[in-house]
Amino acid sequence: MGSWNIKRPEGSVADRHLTFPTFESRQIIIHEIDKPTMVFGTAQKDMSLEVAIECDYVYRKSGGGAVFLEPGKVLWVDFVVPREDPLWCNDIRHSSVWLGELWVRAMKNIGLNGKVHNEEIRKTELSRLVCFAGLATGEVTVSGKKAVGISQRRTREGAWFQCAALFSWPAERIAQLLQMEPTKKVVDDLLELAAPIRADPDELLLSLIKSLN
Repeated sequence: MGSWNIKRPEGSVADRHLTFPTFESRQIIIHEIDKPTMVFGTAQKDMSLEVAIECDYVYRKSGGGAVFLEPGKVLWVDFVVPREDPLWCNDIRHSSVWLGELWVRAMKNIGLNGKVHNEEIRKTELSRLVCFAGLATGEVTVSGKKAVGISQRRTREGAWFQCAALFSWPAERIAQLLQMEPTKKVVDDLLELAAPIRADPDELLLSLIKSLN
C-alpha cells in the first residue's frame, strides 16, 4: 500500500483533536486516550451539555455525531492522505472505502469477520446525536452492527480520517451523558445499531499496522 509514517502524539484528547496534521506524506497517527472524553462533530456546536461534569468534551474538526472515547475501550487511530496520493478519492461518498477495507483485512488476520458498508449513508433518528447510531460508506460492521466509525476532514492539501474502533459499547452511559430521552428506548436502539469488537485492542492495532504493507 506504500510507505507510511507512524506517529504517536502526546497531549490531551482535546488538544489532539484541535491540532491539524500536516499533509506532506501518508501518516498513521496512533492516539492514547488519557481520560473519558465526549467528542462532538462540527455540526454539534450547541451541545456543551453537562458532559463536563463527568468527562472532558471537545468539538472535532470533522462531521458526524458524538463519539465517546474511553481509555482501553476505544481504539483511536487517524490516517492522513495527501491530495496527490493514489489513495485520494474525489468522491467524498466513497473516499474512505479503502480504509474500511484495511480495517476488515486487519480484523480477518486476527480471526474476526468485519464487513465494509459500501452503500449509501444509513441514517437513524439517533445518528444526528450519536456517531455509532448511523452508518456511512466505508465504515465497518460486525454481525450487522457498527464497530468501526470513520469521520474525515478534507482540505486543499489532503484528507484527515479519524477512526474509532469500539471495544466497549456503554449505550446507557452515552444516553445519560447526552441527556437523551426516553432513556430506555434510546439504550435499546443503540444496542441494536452498534456493538463492541471481541478482541484485544493492542492485537488489532498491531494487525492494522502490518496490513498497511
